[in-house]
Amino acid sequence: MVKVAIASMAGATLEWYDFTLYNAMAALVFNRLFFPQFDPLVGTILAFSTYAVGYISRPIGGVVFGWAGNKYGRKAVLLVTLLMMGVSSLVIGLLPTYDTIGVAAPLLLVALRFFQGMALGGDWAAAVLLSSESGSASKRGFNASFAQTGPAAGTLLATATLWLVTTILTSEEFAIWGWRIPFVLSVLLVFVGMWIRRAVAEPASTTGSLKKTRRSSSPIREVFRLHLRSLLVAGGVRIGSDVLYAVVATFSLTYVSQVLKLPRSIALAGVLSGATAQLFLIPAFGALSDRFGRRPLYFAGIAAGVLASFAVFTLFNTRDASLIAIAVVLGMTAHAAMYGVQAALVTEQFDARVRFAGSSLAYTFAGVLGGGFAPLVISTLYARFNSTLFISLYVMGALAVSAIALMFARPAERNQA
Repeated sequence: MVKVAIASMAGATLEWYDFTLYNAMAALVFNRLFFPQFDPLVGTILAFSTYAVGYISRPIGGVVFGWAGNKYGRKAVLLVTLLMMGVSSLVIGLLPTYDTIGVAAPLLLVALRFFQGMALGGDWAAAVLLSSESGSASKRGFNASFAQTGPAAGTLLATATLWLVTTILTSEEFAIWGWRIPFVLSVLLVFVGMWIRRAVAEPASTTGSLKKTRRSSSPIREVFRLHLRSLLVAGGVRIGSDVLYAVVATFSLTYVSQVLKLPRSIALAGVLSGATAQLFLIPAFGALSDRFGRRPLYFAGIAAGVLASFAVFTLFNTRDASLIAIAVVLGMTAHAAMYGVQAALVTEQFDARVRFAGSSLAYTFAGVLGGGFAPLVISTLYARFNSTLFISLYVMGALAVSAIALMFARPAERNQA
């Protein structure tokens, strides 16, 4: 179980390291490097539009790897998606900017984001099911949270790398060539992740379901035809947490550095603090869900998220570095209360026969509606109204969608097969 936990977490760590890097660069420098013909805020919106491509392509990855995972197993998908993400990140780090190759630069950036999104769309379900199916059903919430901890570790590692690079280099050096360093360094994580994942065996508990799925003509079609309710519920519960995360971990960089005009190191330190807290909070909430149930904890996370959506901006506006860090930690805590429970909750909505395909589709389609367009919507709302009130209301609306979906979620006891 220790090997499985590390394997699940390792891949997600790399993939979210890459995703977090892009999120941060979109907020900090990509507006000037790839969209220099526009106003800085408009350039940021365009950079976040490219960010959204990584979410739009997730359902394609969910379909492709959902089929492959049901037919060939979790491990094969984990190796392929890890390699896709790592290579895409390396090429982004070597990509010429607009000044060098013109409009081809943002177009190539979009293509690389597309492949990153496909990889992440397929990897999530594989990592979650690998860990949850390898351990005891009574500890499914805790075991499934291993893969959920990977994004926190990746965010922490990427933010720490960014903080170190931006501290050592001047702003000009960082904008010219320093931003490339964290992307190129991701190659090291690829080698480590591949080595760990190759050593993990396919869960024995999946053998029977894999045989059944091989005889199925189309597991994807089966999900839409026979498990549409589960798909809508599993996807709906994710939307609110994704939007909240976009505010706390992504837009906070833009708001603190561009709106409040504070050093970007302050914003990065805040996200660093929040990601560190999540490393411990996510598995803790996953374990608590095994004892007290998925839905009660998830509802608590939704309520905390509503409060955090207003509180974070109040604390940001103090311009105090310590309070900014506290704001991010509060937002990340509310997110962890949902995210730590989410993996088990989503996978338990589907029978073993279509669990991989169903979980992948729910995760990826919800990602488009929630996290994919959230930074774009948030930046546009602020540009239009010059107020954070509408951003907070947007987060509250997304959390309301998750609350409604959660009321129709199937309890874990019905999904132990």
